[in-house]
Amino acid sequence: MNNNQTVEKLKGMRLSAMAELHLQHVKNNRLNEVSPDEYLAILADHEWEDRQNKKITRLLDQAGFRQKASTAEVSFAGARNLDKNMFNRLSTLDFIDRKENIILTGASGVGKSYLAQALGHQACLMGKKVLYTNTARLLAKLKLSKVDGTYIRELKKLSSVELLILDDFGLQAFDTHAREALMDIIDDRFNQVATIVSSQIPVSAWYDIIGEGTIADAILDRLVNSSHRIDLKGESLRKGILKNE
Repeated sequence: MNNNQTVEKLKGMRLSAMAELHLQHVKNNRLNEVSPDEYLAILADHEWEDRQNKKITRLLDQAGFRQKASTAEVSFAGARNLDKNMFNRLSTLDFIDRKENIILTGASGVGKSYLAQALGHQACLMGKKVLYTNTARLLAKLKLSKVDGTYIRELKKLSSVELLILDDFGLQAFDTHAREALMDIIDDRFNQVATIVSSQIPVSAWYDIIGEGTIADAILDRLVNSSHRIDLKGESLRKGILKNE
């Protein structure tokens, strides 16, 4: 058996991790330490783990997170009004499988974006496709896509994302284009895939912010009724950061 040829064939079949591990075993004369079945299992496991790690890295890069967030580092201090049991249930990501939404509200700096990105990061680790975006920038991008004829393509990309995170919802007024684009996004995702919305604006004010009663009703009916609601309280966490610097 020509081990160099075997390694090259493995690489040719895009089994590079398997090829590298096999080469290490050859160089270290370890081929006879286990049975053929066990050795094949070792190679296959190594290749699978390498591909999973690369997939997770790719998903994290594509998600576009603004900060590195982890569900394990979330604070449940009483003043935050964040129920630990509820958040831990959400961290299992069952809401994604059930095509449900999460709405995070609260004043600036209380940690809405961090919670959303922590759940998004967890979803990537579980192999799910996630997109984190500023709401106003996304709607502006979609407005331009109508001009260059790529609007439908962009909507299809969004509908294929298993978890869409819309941050800073409602900070800018909705014009006709933004309102219609939001309606298209929410309608495409309704009962199909999950969405997280983060906003400084209380849900009770969203109707007026969206404007155009009929469209606002349709958006809120699809978005709010199937959502888990978290209304964060307390002082801005950024104040604590500044005090420590």
